[in-house]
Amino acid sequence: MYFQHIYDKSLAQASYFIGCQKAGVAAVIDPKRDVDTYLEIAKQNNMKITHILETHIHADFLAGSRELAALTGAEMYLSAEGGPDWKYEFPHVDVKDGDVLKVGNLKIEVVHTPGHTPESISFLLTDTPASEEPVMLFTGDFVFVGDVGRPDLLEKAAGIKGTQDIGAKQMYQSITKFDALPEYIQVWPGHGAGSACGKALGAVPSTTVGYEKIRNWAFQHKNDEAGFVKYLLEDQPEPPKYFAMMKKLNKVDRPLLTAVPKLKKLDYTELSADLAKGTKLIDARDKTEFSKGFIPGSINIQGNNSFATWAGWFLTYEEPFILLADESQLDDLTRKLMRIGLDNIQGYVPSTKIWEENGGSLETVNQISLEEFKTLQQEKDVQVVDLRGAAEYNAGHIKGADNVFVGTLVNNLNKISKDKKVLIHCQGGDRAAIAYSLLARNGYKNVLNYSPGMNEWVSQNNPIEY
Repeated sequence: MYFQHIYDKSLAQASYFIGCQKAGVAAVIDPKRDVDTYLEIAKQNNMKITHILETHIHADFLAGSRELAALTGAEMYLSAEGGPDWKYEFPHVDVKDGDVLKVGNLKIEVVHTPGHTPESISFLLTDTPASEEPVMLFTGDFVFVGDVGRPDLLEKAAGIKGTQDIGAKQMYQSITKFDALPEYIQVWPGHGAGSACGKALGAVPSTTVGYEKIRNWAFQHKNDEAGFVKYLLEDQPEPPKYFAMMKKLNKVDRPLLTAVPKLKKLDYTELSADLAKGTKLIDARDKTEFSKGFIPGSINIQGNNSFATWAGWFLTYEEPFILLADESQLDDLTRKLMRIGLDNIQGYVPSTKIWEENGGSLETVNQISLEEFKTLQQEKDVQVVDLRGAAEYNAGHIKGADNVFVGTLVNNLNKISKDKKVLIHCQGGDRAAIAYSLLARNGYKNVLNYSPGMNEWVSQNNPIEY
């Protein structure tokens, strides 16, 4: 057996390339959309990709199964579980609980494991030349390292009411299947730490059935379904806005993108005309560089591992947008955007230089230190805004701070004063940088950014309110 774990740090998403070296054939599980990665692995190992598998209809990334099938001729084997509302709407091969797929000498058994979603399946792999006993379980968003998949996304992200409680109870039943497996089986999940598909995912890429039964909180609630359901549903992070569109695009027929597109470099005339039309300019520079000078109206989403997630909060799938990024970053940023289906990139500019050279002025971020923050906090006409998620805020915040989550800030501008001084902060500055740019874009001139945020506040032993 040949095995390779492919991990996208930007979405904390894992896919898998599994091959039979004797037969020269391979399967890919939960492929990302920039599929050249798998084509290269197949080429290097002299294998043909014949099977493409998905564990469920994904909410957090746009699966590349159809792109990979178009390029390789491989069949897609997708879940037929969960009822009529959870059917894939494009050509594929249906699989159900108990079905067995053969990839050369490898045997892959389908196990229905609902909870995260009704149609979720896991794949139990047996390397038949080596043993008749299974060796690996690919769990998708069922069991993670230290956690299990959240069942509330259909309700919170896709707006399908009444599904989270049903999903939580289904998850409780599904883990009894997992509990019955041999403890030596390796577990390879669909996500790691940083994913919004759970709340306590571990950073280690894999685990075993036995280890999860010891340490995973979900297996400590035997004979306590109510306690399990309560803990599973509470304090889940806010699902990114783009999740709803991912659910749709991963289910319905859609246009394919079989190669990473090359972006057009815009001249000043094109840039200024697009900005005048309201086209969003996403400035992917580091927040420190952005702070020193930015094109008015631009939105600072740093080109780090969180780039796609935050872009998915603030861009729609209908509108074109422009990137401001160094040319060395373009391939990486384009791939990150592809992975959540944000393909409508109008073009790019490499820096603010083109704006300045044509007479445009830059704006700067009003930054304040801890001491300045504490002084301003005592003034009468001041509003402190904590931009973190609700669970973070509830776990401890600065006294008197209002909680307005950065992801929904644009829909809650009525909660931000235009008359008082507004002091914004998050945990370590990244979300505050986004928020500052959004507020500036919406005409706020009264915002001061306490960038070090809660990290510095707590480290200096300042008081916390709960």
